[in-house]
Amino acid sequence: MIIKGKVWKYGDDINTDVLFPGKYTYTVTDPKEMAKIALEDLDSEFAKKVQKNDIIIGGTNFGCGSSREQAASCLLYAGVGAVIGKSFARIFFRNCINFGLPALTSPKLVDSVEHGDTIEIDTEKGTITTDKGVFEFPPLPNEVVGIFDAGGLIPYTRKMLGIE
Repeated sequence: MIIKGKVWKYGDDINTDVLFPGKYTYTVTDPKEMAKIALEDLDSEFAKKVQKNDIIIGGTNFGCGSSREQAASCLLYAGVGAVIGKSFARIFFRNCINFGLPALTSPKLVDSVEHGDTIEIDTEKGTITTDKGVFEFPPLPNEVVGIFDAGGLIPYTRKMLGIE
């Protein structure tokens, strides 16, 4: 899978409460509405300006905080093509996989790109191409690639069970 988009760069310890504000946890469930409030408490311009396949770059411990799955799903609903970080909180990372949102680890890339750069990710080759060079990330297990290709864990499971 090829994902090409503009970089939205943020720092370390970006928690789930700024990705999807906790005050909406039980009141906003429509995907279109969730997309409109993505990163509201971190970057008020994000939801207004994000384009399909744009890429979020975070530092260490991206997605820390609560286990709120909306932190991953609202990014997907907003059109984000992937999240790249130095490291991820375990539950956020798993929620990204469950929703079919690639979460990739590439510390050297994080240090080299700037907000607004355009990058291209090749999930099959395990490379990220920027105007500053090509960066590698650890290969994704075949099952995870299958989940991304299917659009998330539920569609993948249905496909594997033959109940599409």
